[in-house]
Amino acid sequence: MRDIRERELAKLLVDYSVELKQGESCLINAVDVPIPMIEELIQAVYEAGGYPQVNTTNNRIERALVAGSSKESLDLWADCDAYRMKKMDAFIGIRGIMNTRETVDIPERYASYMKYYSDPVHHKIRVPHTKWVVLRYPTEVMAMQANMSTKAFEDYYYRVTTQVDYRAMAQAMEKAKVFLDGSDHVHIVAKGTDIEFSIKGMNAIPCAGKANIPDGEIYTCPVRNSVNGTITYNTASTYNGHCFNDISFTFSDGKIVKATADDTEAVNRVLDTDEGARYIGEFALGCNPAIDFAMDNTLFDEKIGGSFHFTPGNAYENCDNGNRSSVHWDLVQIQTPAYGGGEIWIDGVLIRKDGLFVHESFTDLNFGKTSF
Repeated sequence: MRDIRERELAKLLVDYSVELKQGESCLINAVDVPIPMIEELIQAVYEAGGYPQVNTTNNRIERALVAGSSKESLDLWADCDAYRMKKMDAFIGIRGIMNTRETVDIPERYASYMKYYSDPVHHKIRVPHTKWVVLRYPTEVMAMQANMSTKAFEDYYYRVTTQVDYRAMAQAMEKAKVFLDGSDHVHIVAKGTDIEFSIKGMNAIPCAGKANIPDGEIYTCPVRNSVNGTITYNTASTYNGHCFNDISFTFSDGKIVKATADDTEAVNRVLDTDEGARYIGEFALGCNPAIDFAMDNTLFDEKIGGSFHFTPGNAYENCDNGNRSSVHWDLVQIQTPAYGGGEIWIDGVLIRKDGLFVHESFTDLNFGKTSF
């Protein structure tokens, strides 16, 4: 039997997230996603008057393609998919997590895949030139990451995706955007963290269900050479199939000059992917009141109410400090009391303390205070 919630999710993605219009094309990229969910997406695209294109695969096939790849094979793969992506008005990327360690034994090949395939197809075409949204499809592995039963996680998943009023969330972000757009100096302190940087002249982007589901963040970008100090992240993060903990960066004039983690050698390999990987491409405040714990899944963890993420690698073109990299690694620090607290100061004014916004431009976004 079909789950009616899949229908609701498909309509949310097509009608709200990418706002598909009559005659527009939409690529549905489905990885390890059941056929009924893909069928719902196709039907929703047709109902909107659009033209669906579908690419369906799975993590093991992707791994096999990457494991035996060369620069030449990746260039060909990228050329073919770039041709199709250029013809798309919208993109829906939905992925089921089946094995978070699928690429752990091929880190060099995966880094090449990111550089020669993902960067030209997604960073250079899909992100700046389509209406796009990416999300995860609930799986047993994700339930395990969340320390829940499969049924309990599915209920949680649909609660934080289809039962959120993203229009209300967007309205609540308006004052915060105005404040950030006019701001300069940011100072963040927490356990193992004392870091300063400028966001002067950077455009703040409210995210309320248009690019990610679930959503709930406002991102901007540091001036590339302005970051100084040390940051220590307090959530796990899987990159290239490798789960990292206790990541800490020290910055000098924007560049990560020291990086440690539970696997210091591996974290430095990521940062040595290219020159831009040691500079920050995004600073974002997480503010989804329905998400309040970390589960080593970036699209959920970076939205946690009371968190922020500080991202080594590529900057988005709509909030651009000029940094370019095939890496874009959203690393999260949670500042709620359960995670050790912390403070965010902007232009000498306390904005958030221990995960709660205290400035009037942001208080509508406090988790537990606002119902979206």
